[in-house]
Amino acid sequence: MLKLIATELKKLRRKKMVWLMMLSSLFMPFMTFLLFRYRKDPVVDPMQFYRWAALGYTVVIILPIVLGIFATMLAHEEKSNDVIKQLWIIPVKRSEYLVAKSGVLLLYSVTYMMITAAATILFAVCPGYVAFGWDHILFLLERCLEIGILSALAILPILAAAVAGKGIILPVCLTFVYAIAAFCVMPVNIYVLPLTNMMGIVLRGNRIPGISFGQSVNVPIAVMCMMVWSAAVLVFARAALNKK
Repeated sequence: MLKLIATELKKLRRKKMVWLMMLSSLFMPFMTFLLFRYRKDPVVDPMQFYRWAALGYTVVIILPIVLGIFATMLAHEEKSNDVIKQLWIIPVKRSEYLVAKSGVLLLYSVTYMMITAAATILFAVCPGYVAFGWDHILFLLERCLEIGILSALAILPILAAAVAGKGIILPVCLTFVYAIAAFCVMPVNIYVLPLTNMMGIVLRGNRIPGISFGQSVNVPIAVMCMMVWSAAVLVFARAALNKK
């Protein structure tokens, strides 16, 4: 399994688009820096800066779209070059193939959020908007790590669609529809989609000041819904692979 994940990581070195997408992790921290520079606030509440830079639109819109495109790229190369047929001859088990793809997706998601956290701290502390303090910095790192892990689980439906399909257009389109649908559904019912479940878990107990739901969050139910979704889409993806 570790060899499969290492092989997947080696293949990513040739894909410049993967690293260009990683640069989008700097977008919201930089835009937040420009916002507070324009407002000329002498001192900024750390949670306010972090909410704009790392814990808001990055989590709800930017990261899901980036991960959806990344998941599509992971599944597309083998199919486009018929490498996937050779994998079954080696043989590589379908379940190991899916777990390897999911593992790489998890590593990419966590790395993305850690870069976002580092950029947020850089743009907040260095200009003097936020005073250095381990309490709020550790809070940001913990939330970003949690978001990175949960977002990888939440994007598994897109990975399953990319593995089951033949092209890249449908999974990419589903990625945008999925992110927008989650953004619209989140204020109504957080238990409908994995992305909304993820946000409910992250925001449990109003842990991020300034971001809250109009409904109470039952964390065990949200976790259960996410696990059911993850298991269902992986079973679907494995069944689709068995037909190939």
